[in-house]
Amino acid sequence: MFALATALLAGLSGCASTANNPKDPLEGFNRAMFSFNDGLDKAIIKPVAQGYDYVLPQPVQTGVGNFFGNIADVFIAVNNLLQGKPADAASDAGRFLLNTTVGILGVFDVATPAGLEKHDEDFGQTFGRWGVGEGAYVVWPFIGSRTVRDTAGYVVDVAVDPVWNVDHVPTRNSLAVLRLVDTRASLLPAEKVIDDAALDKYSYMRDAYLQRRKSLVYDGNPPREKLED
Repeated sequence: MFALATALLAGLSGCASTANNPKDPLEGFNRAMFSFNDGLDKAIIKPVAQGYDYVLPQPVQTGVGNFFGNIADVFIAVNNLLQGKPADAASDAGRFLLNTTVGILGVFDVATPAGLEKHDEDFGQTFGRWGVGEGAYVVWPFIGSRTVRDTAGYVVDVAVDPVWNVDHVPTRNSLAVLRLVDTRASLLPAEKVIDDAALDKYSYMRDAYLQRRKSLVYDGNPPREKLED
């Protein structure tokens, strides 16, 4: 899957486009991939997530989400350090240590009530803080929405992800599928809101993604864009 993404990224760099949105020069390709991913979601991923949500009690789902969130805190700390935010990095490391021990491998989030805030950082955001331009918006098959910058960050995220680095293949794949299903189940409540609000779901999702990523790069305080005459 990741080799496919890398190959497509190289090929798309020379594609011409007549799209009107300067941030989305690959709109024709992106809409086709969006439709593919949406169809895959409706046929397989969403039904599995709905079954997961129906069968598992909410406390169990919360524990699963906490477990994977605790794993993520390790490289959230690394990214905060790379972004020049040592206090946040120390807080993230503290979260991981406290939740891994007292919280029983992260199943219980005892760090948040203790005052250690949960952060959301990744290598795409780190590249953004370093001044790397976001590049074009791209919708990858299976992976979904990214910018060129976030695609590069995603490759690094996957390379260092503890789940994808588990040597035992059945365990690795089971953890990866469980995380995917748990994440998709957590998005079920927001789906109706999106469907009701969006006249064009593709444009709605694209704009929401770009706005959210910009906000994350600047920790909720992005600079204002200059309006063209």
